[in-house]
Amino acid sequence: MQENARLLLGVKTLARRHSRRRIEAAPPSNELEAMIELHLEALSVKQYSERTIKARRDQFKVFLRWCADQGINRPSDISSPLLESYQRHLFYYRKKNGEPLSFRTQHGMLVPLRGWCRWMAREKYILHNPAVDLELPRLGRCLPKHTLTSDEVESVLKEPNIRDPRGLRDRALLETLYSTGMRRGECVQLKLHDVDFHNGTVFIRQGKGRKDRVIPIGNRALHWIEKYLAEVRPLLVIEPDDSSLFLSFCGAAISRDHLSGIVHDYVKSANIGKTGGPHMLRHTMATLMLENGAELRFLQEILGHENISTTQIYTHVSIRRLKLVHRDTHPAERCANWARNSRPRDPGLRMSEQMIVPGIHRIP
Repeated sequence: MQENARLLLGVKTLARRHSRRRIEAAPPSNELEAMIELHLEALSVKQYSERTIKARRDQFKVFLRWCADQGINRPSDISSPLLESYQRHLFYYRKKNGEPLSFRTQHGMLVPLRGWCRWMAREKYILHNPAVDLELPRLGRCLPKHTLTSDEVESVLKEPNIRDPRGLRDRALLETLYSTGMRRGECVQLKLHDVDFHNGTVFIRQGKGRKDRVIPIGNRALHWIEKYLAEVRPLLVIEPDDSSLFLSFCGAAISRDHLSGIVHDYVKSANIGKTGGPHMLRHTMATLMLENGAELRFLQEILGHENISTTQIYTHVSIRRLKLVHRDTHPAERCANWARNSRPRDPGLRMSEQMIVPGIHRIP
């Protein structure tokens, strides 16, 4: 631990020498780019989050590069055929690995354009909205790619070396994500005073949609956070302390991408045959809680979903209960020639779940 402490001190000293430099944005190169910047400024006034504005600026940059190739540099040049041509460009575009853009990505690239055109028409910068008839790609309902079983997630949680400062911090991170199901962006912006050890809650400030909420956190996660705060955070913090809960080894708040890399590496090293990041722990928590009897409206509150239809996706992921209903009600499974009672029960189901499912009554 002493060697690790000296290493941390050296990293902190190096971090102090590198002050943050503010990169000034280049002025707009043409009328089209200037109009987009005006639109983004209007979104800021309407209290859109910095993350949303940054994402839209990146999406607009793709459109601006395409317009430059077409010789388009004025808002008045934007027309319905032009937008449809750009939509086809996105459809036929291929990434470096040869794969096309997903329909969700294409949808995400076109939504800001439609909002921008509507804003220009409303503000009288253009005579009419060229995107009024633009049809966006249809989005299917995508289930989470991977969720973990209870045993698998415990294997991941045991991967960090808790005798090492980095491992102890990472264990606290993993436990927090799994216990609360919070998003990675919500985790990296946690402050010291957001964790209420007495009441066992976490205050999520300005979550998705700039909404605050209070969610429960388990005793085990609180134990590892306390241990991290006592043994590791004092070694990482650089004055002035901004009260960020989880710090990187440079003394700053841990970033989203850094957090994703940490979780991904531990899932890979657990050798469970699955890959994923913080969102997989979120999916896993919700799925396992649903299988253990949690009601959807409570999961909706914990996860911070605005619409319960978003939470209902976990009813499709929770396959074990579906299998139980199928086994007890399908005619082929109930056939007298099939000795179902001799089949082994799912050890992951509680005895009460193996006996009866709500709404399904066994026939003697």
